[in-house]
Amino acid sequence: MFVTPAFAQAAGAAPSMGAGDLLIQFAPILLLVVIFWLLIFRPQQKRMKAHQAMLSAISRGDTVVTTGGLVGKVTKAVDGEDLEVEIAQGTRVKVTRGGISDVRSKSAPVNDNKAS
Repeated sequence: MFVTPAFAQAAGAAPSMGAGDLLIQFAPILLLVVIFWLLIFRPQQKRMKAHQAMLSAISRGDTVVTTGGLVGKVTKAVDGEDLEVEIAQGTRVKVTRGGISDVRSKSAPVNDNKAS
């Protein structure tokens, strides 16, 4: 009676969202995901790959730094997980490859089978 027919019809109808409106609502979230990927995840993956390559390239004679801060020379390196590191004259410890944080100096491969 006091309500016009056009106003009454608009109040009961639910507004429909188009695909453009939905995209506009999710655009900030998508933008944050892209920013996190480019600034955080991608560089972290590159560092992990470089670290894994460094660990797999450790050979006998390399000077390494363990995660505990000990500096030593690799005396025995096989393809497995363990390395033997000499941290002082006559003091050798076994360290896993994952326990190495840095390789300070790479040496030339040592040849024990020298021809005389």
